[in-house]
Amino acid sequence: MKICIPTIGDKGLDDFVGEHFGRVPTYTIINLDTDEVKVVPNVSHHMGGHGDPPEIMAKEGVDVLVCNGLGRRAISAFDGYGIAIYIGASGTVRDAITAFKHGKLQKASISDSCGKHAFRDRHHL
Repeated sequence: MKICIPTIGDKGLDDFVGEHFGRVPTYTIINLDTDEVKVVPNVSHHMGGHGDPPEIMAKEGVDVLVCNGLGRRAISAFDGYGIAIYIGASGTVRDAITAFKHGKLQKASISDSCGKHAFRDRHHL
């Protein structure tokens, strides 16, 4: 199983969970079956590149996104790619993985969308 966590740098398991998923500089992907850690740059349209973050994660074979929170449109987009979302992550990537493994994160649905994104979501649907 591959898990993706939005991160603020390239320190792998010791990096910190980024708070704004679309605008983080990197995504850290952990393969729980092999313990492989891969840091992928955010090359989405949010950062001047192409495509959306869910598309990037799908190409990387990600099964689960673990993050702090996410807007309604992003939740819908990830759902469209079959990528499950768990919210409530904080601290380091290592902390977030531990919380996920111990069932301490909430599986997200549209009703769990991040309030910080509500205004933008209403005006960009």
